[in-house]
Amino acid sequence: MSDLRFGVVGLGARSRIAQYAHRPGEGSEVVAVADPSAPQRDAALESYPQASAYGDHNELVEQKLDGVFLTTPDDLHEGPAIDFLRAGVNVFVEKPLAITTEGCDRVLQAAYDTGARLYVGHNMRHMSVVLTMRKLIQDGAIGDVKAIWCRHFVGHGGDFYFKDWHADRRRTTGLLLQKGAHDIDVMHWLAGGYTTRVNAMGALTLYGGITDRQDRSDQRFKEFVSEKNWPPLEQKGLAPVMDVEDISQVNLLLDNGVMMNYEQCHYTPDYWRNYTVIGTHGRLENFGDTAGGVVKVWNSRRSGYRDDADQVVEIAGETEHHGGADPHLVAEFVNFVRDGGATLTSPVAARAAVAAGYAATQSLRANGVPQDIPPLDPALVAYFDNGQVR
Repeated sequence: MSDLRFGVVGLGARSRIAQYAHRPGEGSEVVAVADPSAPQRDAALESYPQASAYGDHNELVEQKLDGVFLTTPDDLHEGPAIDFLRAGVNVFVEKPLAITTEGCDRVLQAAYDTGARLYVGHNMRHMSVVLTMRKLIQDGAIGDVKAIWCRHFVGHGGDFYFKDWHADRRRTTGLLLQKGAHDIDVMHWLAGGYTTRVNAMGALTLYGGITDRQDRSDQRFKEFVSEKNWPPLEQKGLAPVMDVEDISQVNLLLDNGVMMNYEQCHYTPDYWRNYTVIGTHGRLENFGDTAGGVVKVWNSRRSGYRDDADQVVEIAGETEHHGGADPHLVAEFVNFVRDGGATLTSPVAARAAVAAGYAATQSLRANGVPQDIPPLDPALVAYFDNGQVR
């Protein structure tokens, strides 16, 4: 079996996931990388010394690759994805698929038109905490799902999202989309439906008051991230352009009647996600979202508060790298490129998550006016739901 040839476009922090596909002689290898930053290219070549390095993704389009990892900033997902798909190259797009609903639809249409395979990096579908909750729901532990609430405590927000391009709405639309796309996709998956209507509120309530700013375009992610930066108002060197919200919440109505709520704060002391899923016969909730945490189920009787849940399931996996999900995500993409078939991730679901996050951002910036989600072309839905096979 010959090695699949992969490229990597965008060599920032998230590009490290491509290392799981670099197994020369074992089925796949990274043979080309691209980034406009020379230091980023040099750093990547330390991991892939035999690879060719380029300053522009268009130079990779001609390299006869089997697939490419797009781990660029969010606003650079759509254009390169379409370029590679039109060249017949299979594409892994890091989430979110694009920063607008229309952008997602253009990428999906390009994949449909060319037949090149599209995969979106929603790695949380491979996280043990999510798989545990999904299995409990499918096994009937809480009956039919009626509501899901998610609280996302983004304790590293000041370092991760307010010191570089993430803070600029031209690059992300907003963090309710950029970060929320993960959790909205998870909630859609657990609920078995997609959002049709949203209303939201949010604001830049803390970091906007910090006047110490710095252009970090010449720095790598690891150079400005530190867990010692506390309390939040003591942050230094925030992004010159900072016009996204640091706290937000959205109500979502799904096509199957399930109601959801998502809350996100970027200056909490802790960093984790808490999901509560309520059904017709009980509820479940996770405490911790990586190894060492648990999912608790209450479903046997009515009571006041009680810590002694009726069922407690330990969360397996790891504490780092999204609970050990990243290797499974990349392995699924590599297998999908080679053999096709069903995957846990879904381009249609990825579009649904962006559409919800995009509409929610429009709502909060319009003082909470409800927004409806435009439907996706049924031909595209059928194509991707059929495993991208006509």
